[in-house]
Amino acid sequence: QVQLVESGGGLVQAGGSLRLSCAASGSIFSIDTMRWYRQAPGKQRDLVAAMPSGGGTNYADSVKGRFTISRDNAKNTVDLQMNSLKPEDTAVYYCNAVVVLTTGYRYSYWGQGTQVTVSS
Repeated sequence: QVQLVESGGGLVQAGGSLRLSCAASGSIFSIDTMRWYRQAPGKQRDLVAAMPSGGGTNYADSVKGRFTISRDNAKNTVDLQMNSLKPEDTAVYYCNAVVVLTTGYRYSYWGQGTQVTVSS
């Protein structure tokens, strides 16, 4: 009933910037916490940034000061502005959202992922 679609990934040189977007659609009543994760080949999937519905943000130490998460509750979207990118930021980035459906059911959904590659 709910789909999350990421966009904005691509190839960028070290020191450059990218802005990722995630749009949620479907039978949505409300969305609780929205999160960005990333996973490099052969590595675990790690939390990058999170933003609860009530406000506030949390960032992994590795991206603090460089990445900014934001959300638009009216549009059911969440963005990740990535600045001063480093080669170690290379990964597939995934959007995650805890969604309350119009039926009252609560479930965690994942997007399909978008590739970010940072060249040195």
